[in-house]
Amino acid sequence: MTTIREQILAAIVTTLAGTAGVGSRIYRSRVDPVSRAESPALIVEPMNDVPSQNTSLPTLDHMLTVRVLVIVRDAIPDQAADSIIESLHAKLMTDQSLGGLVMDIMPGPTDFSLESADVSVGVIQCLYKVQYRTRVNDLTSGP
Repeated sequence: MTTIREQILAAIVTTLAGTAGVGSRIYRSRVDPVSRAESPALIVEPMNDVPSQNTSLPTLDHMLTVRVLVIVRDAIPDQAADSIIESLHAKLMTDQSLGGLVMDIMPGPTDFSLESADVSVGVIQCLYKVQYRTRVNDLTSGP
């Protein structure tokens, strides 16, 4: 069995299928560079997961920060990424429970990194806060 965190990350990748302009180029925690032929692309990865015990119940409330990287190559990369960001955001926010897996998904900041290359490269970081609950002694199931 996998942890709820791993289930959430897999569900996000599945939810992002069909994101405008990306096709099947959605990767999970990819560390290899994305080639020109593979872009535009999305990379989904966890940033941190902060648990807290907020009640006397044997549960932990988690705040998982998920980063979705949008990688594009274009003369104006942030402009080229705009429709991709719009599409991925709409997909993630349509069901803010991820099919009942989480309590809430909240958008966070979006950061832009633009680099000069033979074709300009943009790496746009979209952060999402995902709130979910587990048992104190079992990260694979909710309360």
